[in-house]
Amino acid sequence: MAAAGGENSGAGEGEFYLRYYVGHKGKFGHEFLEFEFRPDGKLRYANNSNYKNDTMIRKEVFVSPSVLREARRIIQESDIMKEDDSNWPEPDRIGRQELEIVMGNEHISFTTSKIGSLVDVQSSKDPEGLRIFYYLVQVRPQPPIPPTNTDIVCSLWPSRIFMALTSTWQYIDNKYMSRKDNKQLRI
Repeated sequence: MAAAGGENSGAGEGEFYLRYYVGHKGKFGHEFLEFEFRPDGKLRYANNSNYKNDTMIRKEVFVSPSVLREARRIIQESDIMKEDDSNWPEPDRIGRQELEIVMGNEHISFTTSKIGSLVDVQSSKDPEGLRIFYYLVQVRPQPPIPPTNTDIVCSLWPSRIFMALTSTWQYIDNKYMSRKDNKQLRI
């Protein structure tokens, strides 16, 4: 359920925090993807899949202020802060998605079910609002993004930012650390 506080006047400056979670509990246990941008520039990422006995991946990096500014810009331009999830589908056995954002004096938190396609969006009680959420978090396959320069992330549309993060983590994972390491890198 969406919860908001403060006034719109603070949305352009001040604190910025973003957390996204998508997951479900099923045949392979609790599988999920979660990441958060913290005000201090720390980006935390967790990916848990028990498929073929895979282990949980947890990574933390510090991102540049330009990456945080771009994430803030994407959120502002999406107008997601104006939405309300009260008419969105409730989480179910298929899964759940959560999006929490703090921007200036505004704090909003959304919870909904996993969305499989635009058909799910159109059949909801709030197709306009849910469409904004869907396009903000939807990951569509894209060509590989060179993960060595995180400023590339800054030029991405919202649907590509999540793919860029995944590509970056895979690159860091393969090049710098084993899956069980929990080092902090600055990119």
